[in-house]
Amino acid sequence: MERLSDIPVTIRTFQPKDQPAVVKLYREGLLGSTKIADNDTGFDMDDVETSYMKSPGSQFWVAINAQDEVVGTIGVQHHEESTGEIRRLRVRPDSQRRGIGSKLMETALKFCHENHYLKVTLDTYMDHEPAMRLFDKFRFRHSRSRTVGGKELQYFYLDLYAGEARKE
Repeated sequence: MERLSDIPVTIRTFQPKDQPAVVKLYREGLLGSTKIADNDTGFDMDDVETSYMKSPGSQFWVAINAQDEVVGTIGVQHHEESTGEIRRLRVRPDSQRRGIGSKLMETALKFCHENHYLKVTLDTYMDHEPAMRLFDKFRFRHSRSRTVGGKELQYFYLDLYAGEARKE
């Protein structure tokens, strides 16, 4: 599948004014556009400021287009020692396949490097093929799978200490 031409976006740290757009993008990306996955409460999306911005080792970014609209999101949460978990990678459907997911992932991985994480983890449902290609591009490795709510959930990791992250 060919990629459409890149569109100019700015990746910046989440600001409280972004909250409504972030929640909207999150809800539009739910399974079937209405259902939260069985392993997902969505609690962090109700208050991004508290869940990401006030927690040491965690951060949240938005991709902003030329019209000052939020067209993408990504977060990193620090739960385990020396590990960052990438969460909430979303790109608005009309902005997909234009390099935004890669720019968001690069931002998150740079943050993980700067915070001296040794490992980065993430998960996605099997039916998110563009996300799977993105994870492969950045050399994430599949670690395990499990069925949640009748869908196959894939878990991935990237060992930063081994120098596995793709260099641009």
